Amino acid sequence: MRGTSFPLLLRGGSVADGTGAPLVARDVAVVGGRVRLLAPGEVGSEDADEVVDVSGLVVAPGFIDAHTHSDTSCIDGAEGRLDEAQVFASVLQGVTTEIAGNCGHSAFPGKYPGLAALSDAHSAVGRANHLASLVGHGTLRSAIVGQQARAASATEVARMADALDEALAAGAVGFSTGLIYTPGSYADTAEITALARVAAQHGKPYVTHLRDEMSGVQDALEEAVAIARDSGAALHVSHHKTAGKYAWGLTEVTLARLAELRESGMDVTCDVYPYTAGSTALSAMLPPWAHDGGKERLLERLRDPGQRELIRKAIAEGVPGWENTVGNGGWDRIVVAGAPRHPAHQGRTVAELAREAGGAGDPGMDAVDLVAELLLGEDGEVTIISHSMREDDVRRVLAAPFAMIGSDGVPTAGLPHPRWAGTFARVLGCYAREAGLFDVPEAVRKMTGATAARFGLADRGVLRDGAHADVVVFDPARVADRATFASPLAGPEGVRLVAVGGTVVVRDGELTGARPGQVVGVGRR
Repeated sequence: MRGTSFPLLLRGGSVADGTGAPLVARDVAVVGGRVRLLAPGEVGSEDADEVVDVSGLVVAPGFIDAHTHSDTSCIDGAEGRLDEAQVFASVLQGVTTEIAGNCGHSAFPGKYPGLAALSDAHSAVGRANHLASLVGHGTLRSAIVGQQARAASATEVARMADALDEALAAGAVGFSTGLIYTPGSYADTAEITALARVAAQHGKPYVTHLRDEMSGVQDALEEAVAIARDSGAALHVSHHKTAGKYAWGLTEVTLARLAELRESGMDVTCDVYPYTAGSTALSAMLPPWAHDGGKERLLERLRDPGQRELIRKAIAEGVPGWENTVGNGGWDRIVVAGAPRHPAHQGRTVAELAREAGGAGDPGMDAVDLVAELLLGEDGEVTIISHSMREDDVRRVLAAPFAMIGSDGVPTAGLPHPRWAGTFARVLGCYAREAGLFDVPEAVRKMTGATAARFGLADRGVLRDGAHADVVVFDPARVADRATFASPLAGPEGVRLVAVGGTVVVRDGELTGARPGQVVGVGRR
């Protein structure tokens, strides 16, 4: 094919094209930021600026992380709030597009008035990979209703709907809720349905962190189904799980329900991360009423001994409609992950810290008091890891054909959950190669084509002629996660090359320094 010049040629590999089709021997070339699939040896070395021998390796579409909280991580890194390991852990394992704005919290409207402003901010500092974003219900509610524990008025719902409409028209890829988090938890089903109807009008999904993923998970799932049916929006269930001792095993029920809905014609999917532990804010362990009025009011309540006692009682006895993570598991399952002013607390359980808070002969401190003092000392900003799931449930969700992969990664200081650095390599190594839950082409589909289809990312998530040249090359015999709870940002093994728009950003586990990534949108008007 003389006369054709390719900036990059990957020669000798097996292609997993993102559809789940069997591996096939193909050379993969890049021209104009797009993919060309070639028969093995169809072009010579003289036809390419850079030729990479990928014999024995798999060439796949760049992975698309269905669920992240990395909305501003590159900006935070450039401004010194995060270090390079926290910012770039995702792309090092082959993720070329991150879907942010999940669990009801997005970077806009708020600090950034819209997706264009967020895009400008990312462009100013440079990204290694792409970012797409949902619009968060909690962010909308905070901007229009505030942090008060009350129903939104009809006028306020209309204003939220207008803001959502504007953001979706500008390219946001869907509408998200986090119904265990305030202020989203203060909303009733009717409010969410009215907003999901706007997403439906744009042909974009309703993406939800259910109101309860523990003992009330079945009712919470039915609420999400009702919202989708009544609004007309496609439904996507975030990081599906049945967590806490009262819900273990219930994935058999929830997955059967999702399969039944799909068979009836409903457009419903989910994502999942491959770990038995979750991660969130320590403040989310406290009852919703404690957050009424926002963070400052929460901190005031934590200073008040009487309010602490009410919080203690709420955790012990429960509150109707509240997930109550600690009540479903215990403080011995809650590990402090990020507490910058208390580094010695990181990596230890709340129960352990409370026991050791006193001196010799002292029985220690009540766990709620320990939590209150820690939150006060950290201005309310503490992250935790919750060891709340069972392995059989995780495997069951991973194997579901309608489940795709999302890390739920939160780039943060301290000892964050290893999923941000390990999810995609773990799926390929632990669950495809070692456990045999699915083969490599199906694992790749769950991490690429399925996710691109869910969020409307045209010409991404597939390797075919003309697709965006977002590509990952990995060794199927060696790929594995190395991130652990003790070393959560350790990079993976076996990821040999990552290209974004045809530009190599990772080579043999090292960043090249290239920053071709963009904030991408869907259906911009």
